[in-house]
Amino acid sequence: MTDPPPVAQSSTHRCRFVLILFDADSFGSQARGPKKHLKRLAAPSSWMLDKLSGTYAPRPSPGPHKLRESLPLNIFLRNRLKYALTGREVTSIVQQRLIKVDNKVRTDNTYPTGFMDVLSIEKSGEHFRLLYDVKGRFVIHRITPEEATYKLLKVKTVALGNRGVPYIVTHDGRTIRYPDPAIKVNDTVRFDLTQNKITGIVKFDTGNLVMITGGRNMGRAGVIVHREKHIGDFDIVHVKDALDRTFATRITNIFLIGEGTKPWVSLPKGKGTKLTIAEERDVRRKRAAEA
Repeated sequence: MTDPPPVAQSSTHRCRFVLILFDADSFGSQARGPKKHLKRLAAPSSWMLDKLSGTYAPRPSPGPHKLRESLPLNIFLRNRLKYALTGREVTSIVQQRLIKVDNKVRTDNTYPTGFMDVLSIEKSGEHFRLLYDVKGRFVIHRITPEEATYKLLKVKTVALGNRGVPYIVTHDGRTIRYPDPAIKVNDTVRFDLTQNKITGIVKFDTGNLVMITGGRNMGRAGVIVHREKHIGDFDIVHVKDALDRTFATRITNIFLIGEGTKPWVSLPKGKGTKLTIAEERDVRRKRAAEA
């Protein structure tokens, strides 16, 4: 019995598999340290930067407020107050120790200021509080020297530290030891910036005045109507504004600013009341007619 003739194999049918292992480090794909730049288009819309004035925006330094919830001193002095024309001029201003944030001199021109922070320029006798308008943008609200001595802090954490020392952590990164035992999470405390002491408490309860610090209702103010509790999920809070319009948001976006309907801090123009597009149009027409 003869064997069958061998089948001729063409070179086109031959396959060869090669496994190549790449070292990720050799190609530089991994990050090396913290990011140092911020593209202008990636900057938060609350800064109100234009698109065509450069490629980059000032990246806030690490600090008490998150990047997307802060406003660097650079933008505060140059873009909002117009006290400087360039970043170099902002640096020369802060290096003269003229700018105070929460009664402390800050010399970092990208120091992150945030909601409820008090900015003082003692040389000109001006004081400002950082708040939101009803469109979610940072507004530089001018305040009196008496109001500049305190700020409101939202309580984020209540815990026991080493040796059983009770403490609270607030929305701007402060740790306050030995607080009043009545203080709970989501409450607001009034903090004296000169004595570094808590001088008042607003409990998280229905009927108290709040301002929204996140979400699509950012900047709106109103009174708490109802709180929906959801186990394992975000609690939902229903708020009614001065025009009796009701809206809902997550409890993490709620910031108490007063007991009852009286605010503990002065509010910017509009008092946190959002108008419809038609109402805004009517206001503009009325203003133009008066002019």
